[in-house]
Amino acid sequence: MPNPFSANWTAKGNNLCLGQWEIYYLGRRLDLDAERRDKDMATFGIFSYIYPDDEDFAEGLSEDDWITENAGWLAELFAANGIPGDEAHMRWLYQAVNPHDWRCGSCGGCL
Repeated sequence: MPNPFSANWTAKGNNLCLGQWEIYYLGRRLDLDAERRDKDMATFGIFSYIYPDDEDFAEGLSEDDWITENAGWLAELFAANGIPGDEAHMRWLYQAVNPHDWRCGSCGGCL
């Protein structure tokens, strides 16, 4: 089955901190709570705009650790939207969000 989630961070370029998440499940937009809507998701990546390939700048949680850390709010979000609360769906959400995740300062806009 292909990933039923898609995700996008609305800000691009050097103002990443001004964006918010747009996350969809089977084409239907999910509303994240205010605590998560406009913050990074803490997924794993290298977020240095100067050294984008340097593992020394890697941070965030691996897929397994992210699911463990976020299982509570994920279960609530999934239940409120009729999404199966199984591990596969949690993994698909991580995989949709991860390529678009960011960190404060990862764009270099405020430096």
